[in-house]
Amino acid sequence: MGVSGSGKSTVGEWLAEALGLPFGDADAFHPKSNIEKMSAGVPLDDADRAPWLEAMADWLGRHRDSGAVLVCSALKVRYRDRLRRASPRLYFLHLEGSYELIAARVARRRGHFMPPGLLRSQFEALEPLTGRERGAAVSVAGTREETRAAAREELRRAGVC
Repeated sequence: MGVSGSGKSTVGEWLAEALGLPFGDADAFHPKSNIEKMSAGVPLDDADRAPWLEAMADWLGRHRDSGAVLVCSALKVRYRDRLRRASPRLYFLHLEGSYELIAARVARRRGHFMPPGLLRSQFEALEPLTGRERGAAVSVAGTREETRAAAREELRRAGVC
C-alpha cells in the first residue's frame, strides 16, 4: 500500500516473483471511468472506488488460501477493512516516503494515467496503519534493493513468508 509513485508495483512484482505467488496490480482493476477521471486530474471519491475495491476483494478472495501479492494504494482504513474481509490473513506493507521524494519520482514517471497533480490529495487522504491492522511501514528513501530487502525482512519478521 502507499501513495502513487511509492514503488508499489516495483516491490510487489519482485515479491510475487520471489515468493512464487500471483501478482495483481490495482491499476488493472479500475473501471475505464476511473482512469478517465484520474487522467483528467480529478481525484476519485468513495463512490468511484466502490467497484474497484469490490473487484480487488473478489480477486483476493479467489487467492485467499494459496496467497497472492496485490499492490494497491489502500489509503484509508475502511478500504483496507474491505480487502481484509475478503482475505482475513492479509498483511499490509506500507511503502512510505516524504512528499518531496515521491513527487520527484512521479515527475520522472512516463506513461502512467495518474498525473502528478493528484499526489497531494493522496497524501492528504492517507491513513497510516493502525494497531489493529496486520502490517508494517517500509521506507522507500533508500535504493530499490534496500526497499526490497526491508520489505522481505518485514514479511519474514511477521511470519508471513
